[in-house]
Amino acid sequence: LFSGTGPVVVLLTVLQWAGRGLPSPVRPICDPRVLDRFIMEARDTETALRGCKAGCGVTGTFVVPLTNVDFVVWETKDTEEQALEVQSGMSLFGQALGAVRESVSRVAVQILIDNNKSNIHSLGQVLRSLHIQDLPLPPAPAVGDLVTRKVSSLSELLHVHTNFLRGKVRLLLTNAPACQQNST
Repeated sequence: LFSGTGPVVVLLTVLQWAGRGLPSPVRPICDPRVLDRFIMEARDTETALRGCKAGCGVTGTFVVPLTNVDFVVWETKDTEEQALEVQSGMSLFGQALGAVRESVSRVAVQILIDNNKSNIHSLGQVLRSLHIQDLPLPPAPAVGDLVTRKVSSLSELLHVHTNFLRGKVRLLLTNAPACQQNST
């Protein structure tokens, strides 16, 4: 159904489908296939750039969120706290990918990075559509705190990004109150 299309196209298609009053088995934004496309594109970028060293020109370190989830702690947080954690993480990835984009000279790499940045923006729109509002982000966490870590390669940055989408973002979207209303 969605092969060969980007997640934004899938998202818009599903929204248009719902807008025409056609029956949908799940709320359109709650459809896990939308997030699966974001994850697949992040994983494809990670795979494509895994060996990119000399031609990428990426130097320095990047602060990224931790991706491990303590389910007991996660489930004690309310949706707003979970959303803040996800939005903070997405902000860190946006900043890191922006820095990467500025430092690479290969057009093919720039296009892949731009696509991932666009996907981060689209995920923010998905969160808003689920009535998970943009929350004021706390000040940038200090490296070495309990919620972030440093990575020093593009490969590692993209791997952490993929894991973040598969973990905390999926948990937040799966358990969003707007998605739960139709599942009962």
